[in-house]
Amino acid sequence: MNHLCQMSNFTLTFIVHTPQLLREAIAAYGVSKRALTAIKFTGGKITVNGVEQNVRYPLQRGDEVTLVFPQETRSEGLVATYAPLTVLYEDDALLIINKPAHQNTIPSREHPTNSVANDVCGYFEQQGLHVTAHIVTRLDRDTSGIVCIAKHRHVHHLLSEMQKRGELTREYEALATGRVNAQCITAPIGRAKDSIIAREVCEDGQSARTDVTVVKYVNLDGAIVSHVKLALYTGRTHQIRVHLAHIGHPLLGDTLYGGDRRRINRQALHCSRLMFIHPLTKVPLSITSALPVDMAGVTSQKNRLPN
Repeated sequence: MNHLCQMSNFTLTFIVHTPQLLREAIAAYGVSKRALTAIKFTGGKITVNGVEQNVRYPLQRGDEVTLVFPQETRSEGLVATYAPLTVLYEDDALLIINKPAHQNTIPSREHPTNSVANDVCGYFEQQGLHVTAHIVTRLDRDTSGIVCIAKHRHVHHLLSEMQKRGELTREYEALATGRVNAQCITAPIGRAKDSIIAREVCEDGQSARTDVTVVKYVNLDGAIVSHVKLALYTGRTHQIRVHLAHIGHPLLGDTLYGGDRRRINRQALHCSRLMFIHPLTKVPLSITSALPVDMAGVTSQKNRLPN
């Protein structure tokens, strides 16, 4: 089994190990029906041993199948901007960056440009890559840390399916008010009845689980603050923020859920680790990002309290 990935003309190549129809082999490699339709009708190609074939072609052991995906076009509404990126990992299929706080992951009505997606499109353009930004892992505007971007819709599809199966693991670090105890929070989350933005713990919400471990406690101007690590087993909107507020320990800076901004000018939440198996190479990846300056200043050793 072998994968080749060239983003200027994205191809997926593999060797067949058992006799089967071509469409069965393609499906086994996770190619979506939408992507297959694009290959067949918008400029792609399917070959077996270098000869173009249709999906009903009977494959034999040892045949080499190559899928050539059509070139992608960027949405007209997604304008390229050219701010520098902090790249944590990059190959022909993936780009993983460190997002600063106060930046949208994707454009919004209030912030139509200068999002991560806009900057990534500019980055690709400067590299001569004819691809768009496929955001795999999003972060709230004021949350900092790791964001994963796929360089092709097929790779995005593979990673999205992995997310559904719980095969992408994200770890976060946060600063919460008060002395938080290590625990597992299992409380369903739904939309708050009086807000179009906020979420809340409610009986008819979606199931949600957050595991909390304590890194250290710090003394900040006479108040105890907990530096915690969090592992998510579900990916509900605002999950960490809602769960910590629910147990009485809102994040520093998170005014939406009961925190205040006397010590930090945004919710003190950072995605610090992303772990998954590369969807093409099958190599395990573990990407890390250190705490940004605003959070690191709060957790400095001089403020540390005994656990």
